[in-house]
Amino acid sequence: MDPIKVDFTGKGKSSGKKTVIIPPENARLKLIISIIGTVIFAAVAFYIMLPPLNIKAKELYYYIGLVIASFIALIFITSKALTKPEYTPYVKKVAVVPIVLAVVIALVAGVGVLASSVFFRARSYSELITVDTNGKFDIDIDETDFNSVPKLDESAAMSLANRALSDLANENLVSQFTIQSSIPQINYDETPVRVAPLNYASIIKWFTNRTEGLPGYIIIDMAAENTRYVALEEGMKYSPVDHFSRLLSRHLRFAYPTFMFEGSTFEVDEDGHPYWICARIDKTIGLFGGRDIIGAVLVDAVTGESNYYTVDELTNDANLMWIDRVFSAQILVEQYDHFGSYRSGFWNSILGQKNVIQTTEGYNYLAINDDVLLYTGVTSVTSDQSIIGFVLINQRTKEAVYYRVNGAKEYSAMETAEGLVKDYGFNSTFPLLVNVADEPTYFMALKDASNVVQRYSMINVKQYNKIKTVGETLGECLESYINVLEEYDIRVNKDDIDIPDDKNDIQVPEPDNGEKQKQTVTGVVEDIRSAVLDGGSYYFIKLEQNNAYYSIKASASPEVVILNKGQNVQITFEGDEKTIIPAIKLSVVE
Repeated sequence: MDPIKVDFTGKGKSSGKKTVIIPPENARLKLIISIIGTVIFAAVAFYIMLPPLNIKAKELYYYIGLVIASFIALIFITSKALTKPEYTPYVKKVAVVPIVLAVVIALVAGVGVLASSVFFRARSYSELITVDTNGKFDIDIDETDFNSVPKLDESAAMSLANRALSDLANENLVSQFTIQSSIPQINYDETPVRVAPLNYASIIKWFTNRTEGLPGYIIIDMAAENTRYVALEEGMKYSPVDHFSRLLSRHLRFAYPTFMFEGSTFEVDEDGHPYWICARIDKTIGLFGGRDIIGAVLVDAVTGESNYYTVDELTNDANLMWIDRVFSAQILVEQYDHFGSYRSGFWNSILGQKNVIQTTEGYNYLAINDDVLLYTGVTSVTSDQSIIGFVLINQRTKEAVYYRVNGAKEYSAMETAEGLVKDYGFNSTFPLLVNVADEPTYFMALKDASNVVQRYSMINVKQYNKIKTVGETLGECLESYINVLEEYDIRVNKDDIDIPDDKNDIQVPEPDNGEKQKQTVTGVVEDIRSAVLDGGSYYFIKLEQNNAYYSIKASASPEVVILNKGQNVQITFEGDEKTIIPAIKLSVVE
């Protein structure tokens, strides 16, 4: 019997006839195997991708598309259509339903994108946030208490937290953990702090420590510039850096399969118990547009117990007032930019640009009434170096107030502050907005290459090219700034300003100025440590030949800032040998 001849090109005489469909051997079994394989793939992909089961989540569409593609691929493989093209019509027939499903999903997503477009919904985007545009800086913002003003930015706080890991040495865990990469600012005991949760140093360290969990966290006091390690009675079992069922995002997905989340923030309650604040997102414009926070899930970092609260509950429930960060800085800045761009419609934001404004390149945080407020400058879309005002937005309630002030952009102020100490090469932190004599003022810390604060600077927002000061301590900087304000006929009620005495609870080593003779010692540096004491930066140097540390203030010998282990130095000091010896001078010996 002659074999059946089938023309698969579509160009033969039979091209107008019905296509002959040849199923592969054991076609039904292979179809079942493909379906089972797809189900297994879908389960594994869901476990890894964790898409919200929510029609407003783009991740769900990507997930469904991937599952459909996996089914078609498995059909091709099991039927051997890749090597035997005569089975291709069969595969096409089987794949019709999933392909139609994919097309329908793509159409739904396409319509959703159009319905969410700012081109059609500009006004809705501008109304995502309500802004009080009549803010009065001198009335709304109290005189800043400089005894509690945060002096560090996140990178400096991270450096302090990493040094604080030495507190784990007594537990023989110092090499097991690192600091997690993001440590947002919160208020704790009415003090601006950053709370740094620990992270497993590697996957191996996770295996060896997972039973006990993460043993604690580090509190960085942004005002006092010191750290404290808090050991937990029971370790944290749930975090964004954990694995398998204890991975925070996976734990949330299986508990709240339809919720869309916007990351997580680590906070501690009034008793110091750790929680993850996981903000829930909704798309309020069309299908995919208008990101907004409608609530948050509080996850106990130790037990994994979770509870969901709406924004109204988070705003009004007295038991939840300890939560500082519900709305992320990214969402607040995004919504304010929509407000500034689209208040007068889409075309105006592109063509006329009447009253179109936008936020500046960065932001910082203010602690007011035990809340954390996001601060960012506001500028016109054509302005390069100046602001026309600034906005404060409460990260718990989303209350936003705009203050009209003409002045320097934050990065311009940073450049000015760095110019005041250009000989040292210090870098400025992003400015913090403070109130001095009812004058909006940029306050910045100036750091060396080791992220240690060396100076402080204050620059008047409105008269940034004239009223600018720098000081070795915060008190010195503030006093100098007040004097310059008075020079420019700005009235200052000094009784309302508490000049910091720049003291803290740490005893600062002072040189003994008695009758003892000066001594010198030369040797190779074995160890270097640093600390901020009495408002200044001190370095502690240990030489190879003895166990004592020589303490010296950075301002006394600036080259100590770039000193490295292994260098040969000469240290001048006076006094008796003891554990910490105050030094007078340090110089590198070539």
